[in-house]
Amino acid sequence: SGFVLMHMMGNLLIFAGPEWYNEYGHKLTSNPLIYGAEAALVGLFFLHLGLALSLARENQRARPLSPALLPPTDSAQRSSFAARTMVYSGLLILVFTVLHLITFKYGDNYSVIYHGVPMRDLHRLITEKFQQPLYTVWYLISLIVLGIHLSHGVSTSFQSLGFLGARQAEAGGTGIRGVGGAERGRERHGGLRGTGFTPGALTQLFEFSGGVPR
Repeated sequence: SGFVLMHMMGNLLIFAGPEWYNEYGHKLTSNPLIYGAEAALVGLFFLHLGLALSLARENQRARPLSPALLPPTDSAQRSSFAARTMVYSGLLILVFTVLHLITFKYGDNYSVIYHGVPMRDLHRLITEKFQQPLYTVWYLISLIVLGIHLSHGVSTSFQSLGFLGARQAEAGGTGIRGVGGAERGRERHGGLRGTGFTPGALTQLFEFSGGVPR
């Protein structure tokens, strides 16, 4: 969640113009610490994936009935939409992450020079990609799913640390229904978290639809 927030803040530099955005990207990729950070992120990503799949298998074995056979009222109290779809949203995010890396990290390598320093022109690459309506739609849908996925993770983290219970008590909510209500509220806000990436994408789609600026 913290990485997504920092990545989103960096992406908003797209509005500062090509030079700012490309220099920001150059400073990140030319820093020797980037390799250690990338290795740590990859390790945490696969650790999270392994733990999530293990938990899903344990929950499946422990469940006496399939979700379709559970009474509607019990299902509503038992878990939220984000909780019930964590495996599927996680798999979509995995696909999105792989394609995102292929597109931007390993994609076309345009070059530009600022103040005598050659660097990769990421601004041009992003502009080209978000001129494509289908790619932009796929990107926006993936970010909404990411927001919902993160909302459940953050919500359960607060619950595990005891913060959720305190807020429920203030609101008068108790029991499983209170947990579900609070979590569903976080889902609605969680879906909005991914929208922090959307202004840049939509701006490129509509403002530069006539061609990549040279």
